[in-house]
Amino acid sequence: MADSIRFILNGEDIALASLDPTETLLDYLRLKRRLTGSKEGCAEGDCGACTVLVGRLVSGRLVYETVNACIRFVGSLHATHVVTVEHLAAKDGTLHPVQQAMVDCHGSQCGFCTPGFVMSLYGLWLTSENPGRAEIERALQGNLCRCTGYEPIVKAAEQVARIRPSALFDPLERERAEIIARLEDLSTRDTILLKGTDGRSLVVPGSVEALANTLAAHPKATVVAGATDVGLWVTKQMRVLDPVVFINHLEDLQKTTVSPDGITLGAGVSYTSAFAALRREIPAFGRLIERIGGQQVRNMGTIGGNVANGSPIGDSPPALIALGATVTLRSASGTRTLPLEDFFIDYGKQDRQPGEFVESLFVPRPKAESHVAIYKISKRRDEDISALCGAFHLEKDAAGIVTHIRIAFGGMAATPKRARSVEAALYGKPLTQATVEAARDAFDLDYKPLTDWRATAEYRQLTAKNLLTRFFLEVSGTPQELQRFAVEEA
Repeated sequence: MADSIRFILNGEDIALASLDPTETLLDYLRLKRRLTGSKEGCAEGDCGACTVLVGRLVSGRLVYETVNACIRFVGSLHATHVVTVEHLAAKDGTLHPVQQAMVDCHGSQCGFCTPGFVMSLYGLWLTSENPGRAEIERALQGNLCRCTGYEPIVKAAEQVARIRPSALFDPLERERAEIIARLEDLSTRDTILLKGTDGRSLVVPGSVEALANTLAAHPKATVVAGATDVGLWVTKQMRVLDPVVFINHLEDLQKTTVSPDGITLGAGVSYTSAFAALRREIPAFGRLIERIGGQQVRNMGTIGGNVANGSPIGDSPPALIALGATVTLRSASGTRTLPLEDFFIDYGKQDRQPGEFVESLFVPRPKAESHVAIYKISKRRDEDISALCGAFHLEKDAAGIVTHIRIAFGGMAATPKRARSVEAALYGKPLTQATVEAARDAFDLDYKPLTDWRATAEYRQLTAKNLLTRFFLEVSGTPQELQRFAVEEA
């Protein structure tokens, strides 16, 4: 057992032997370290004003990612390098090129959101050479500003893109070798157990086996990977969690394996990490990921966590169910695998026994001739929660007869759920407009959606039916129809 959380904050070694299990990084920075550049705008990972970089060793490489400090717990930071906006400028006050570009392009007005924008642009600058407009906009999806209209900030990103990272003016380039060595010293496979001042505890297991043993001893513990959901339990719902088990450092849960049969995703694989493989193997899934939260949320959030949380409006479960995914659960006594659709039992209830946790997901590779589409419907295109999300997976023979069909929706029931009546109305029939029109009525048998502030029940039901029609037109429509849908999607 180790007895402290240890990490590097800018250039300083930090060791915490006592810690509130749900203390956020933002509170730690502002209240305990007086690093007030990072701001609290929303406390739920939406506005990006609190953006910082967190670096971790991955296969010997130092990888930095932007994260929302307002929902990132300090207990998840062991063996990381936390970088705040205060670390960018030189000691003599000379601004970092990213900061100077914001000044030159008039990218700041009231200034409240500016540190977060600077850190997001800095993260992009470190990882992408000469990014185009679309890449810049994706990097800024998780940062909101009420003043500038974003154009000056995009121009700042374009200006600084011409300057590559250099040890002459970039602290992370100057310090890279030293930081790697220091993080290697911090890395350990020992389990960390800490108590807070109020008696609550946190655990950082040293291995997957230690995680299984921890949950066997504490089956009601809260497991935290990315905290993009759990963070809000604390900051918005004021829940008291005890104990808390952090797993975002476990490399065995962060593996993505592509085989001829499909893709295996460890439960700790983030959206960002999974993006390349899913975009290549299942393009529609890749496009969905680009609309999940902002870059900070995609860096923190995990597909396994999205499944384990069991939310009926989670974006990834409908796609995974339509693709026929399976989930593997693990405990101290072994593993078991079941179809993902069977994992969701009722609202807030999943088929997970005491001590079990999601270990991995397997997504079968769609056949080359199959058609896969995933549609997310939300009030905002970027960084918004779905009103509903529909996924379609179709195969048909040379005569146009439907030989395989799976349809799943989120936001339409208490759990992510297949549209089995709609599938039955399509299966074995020619894929024609008449068939699709007849199948639309079957949605009324499959779903009885509710009305909330995101959408009315009537809107959800009609939209689900219309998405079936859209899918049909995209699969079999004329080039003019396809172009119309492409324009609407853009």
